[in-house]
Amino acid sequence: MSSDMILYIKGDRDTEVTKPDVTLGDILSMECADKTVLPKIKTLRIIKFTKPGQQRCVISILRVIERIHEEYPRLQIENMGETDIIVTYEDQKTPPKAWHIMKTAFVAAVTFFGAAFSIMAFNNDVDVTKLFGQLYELVTGQETGGFTILEITYSIGITAGILIFFNHFGKKRFTVDPTPMEVQMRLYENDIQTTLAEDAARKGAELDAGTVGTADPSGSSRT
Repeated sequence: MSSDMILYIKGDRDTEVTKPDVTLGDILSMECADKTVLPKIKTLRIIKFTKPGQQRCVISILRVIERIHEEYPRLQIENMGETDIIVTYEDQKTPPKAWHIMKTAFVAAVTFFGAAFSIMAFNNDVDVTKLFGQLYELVTGQETGGFTILEITYSIGITAGILIFFNHFGKKRFTVDPTPMEVQMRLYENDIQTTLAEDAARKGAELDAGTVGTADPSGSSRT
């Protein structure tokens, strides 16, 4: 092997695996001019989960490089991805379909009634009914009967505003931009990943270079 052979590796911040024996090919994308070394490197085991259930482990990229150099000491490695990789092991046990339907119905009900209550509370707080009555009487000179064009257009406007704000209806997207909910979920995921990586480093639980056998390779159980 040439001494200047370079292996490019790229790992995501958070990776899920479904088997306890985790290899480099499970958590990394790789590229090398020598295609013969890629299949061998991908099969190198980096960690083994021994406890049952859902588990996590934070692996430093230095440990990955160290593991590769154990087999290919002259190989140059260029990291193009994250410096810490969070590996999550989950048993692939598919819940019953009825359970999915129940969870979906529960979330939809909570969202619907929660949003409806918020809108009604806002309308009651600012006394929208009285305001619409005053506007109707000011424009038409007649007292409102309680249900006018103002209430109709207001209801249509709220519906249109929600659809435009969330940028989709069902599976139909209005634009290619991510929805506000998707943006918030990504920010939430980034905060979780940063916290997991920092906590593992502070507790000495990160699988780092030179710490084989001292870091907790099983990670922490998820609930």
